[in-house]
Amino acid sequence: MPTREVPVLPADCFNGLTICRHGPMLYNRNDQYVGASLRKYGEFSPGESQVFRAFIQPGAVVVEVGANIGAHTVELSRLVVPGGAVFAFEPQRVVFQTLCANVALNGCANVYAFQAAVGATAGEIRVPFLPPNMPNNFGGLSLHEGGSRGEPVPMRTLDSLGLKACRFLKLDCEGMEVEALRGGADMIRTLRPTMYVENDRKDRSAELIGLLLSWQYRLYWHLPPLFSPQNFNEDAENIFENIVSFNMLCVPAEQNITVRGLQPVETPA
Repeated sequence: MPTREVPVLPADCFNGLTICRHGPMLYNRNDQYVGASLRKYGEFSPGESQVFRAFIQPGAVVVEVGANIGAHTVELSRLVVPGGAVFAFEPQRVVFQTLCANVALNGCANVYAFQAAVGATAGEIRVPFLPPNMPNNFGGLSLHEGGSRGEPVPMRTLDSLGLKACRFLKLDCEGMEVEALRGGADMIRTLRPTMYVENDRKDRSAELIGLLLSWQYRLYWHLPPLFSPQNFNEDAENIFENIVSFNMLCVPAEQNITVRGLQPVETPA
């Protein structure tokens, strides 16, 4: 099945443009996961979209930490229309530029995009520069260990947003989920959003689960495969084999929502 590539960019440009399920998307041709999936399948990790559609309604305020190039941001923007808003954070400069391009291409005026990391305290962090013209997993860059090398980028907290409402919080910040949550403790305690949190770092998993359980959330594993046979481009070749995303759906305990089909996370172990 051919891709829906739009041949308007120079052949030697690291960016490509393709038509995807939720609209046109600019992507990095050298990105081994998000970019490769958008080009070949016209979507990325579509199993996550099922969760978004189940818990996000028109008018909702959504916060997305680790928006990457907007593969999910554009869909989130559509889901909250009319009256809703999406606050999207991405710390990598070139990746953030692509995020803004995709927001603009799709007319997502309800998206507020920030080139910033999200952590436990406000300040500054160094973000390593990954050359965009070389193959890489650009969405897998971890800032957890910090360091003195890289480009200076603001570090913000979720509490600093001063939101009056937040229906849904999506965290995909490569090992910094605990820090991002601690910096949003007041917001989460007050607004009680449903959360969708990546948990694929074994050395940090127990701490992350323990924190969320202590805040009276019910947690469920959600492990969507990167490949879907029902992808937008109807491409049957699976280039990702058995790779899945390790995420947790986190529901405030007081809402008494029944989640079927997902395995509960009962203890940090």
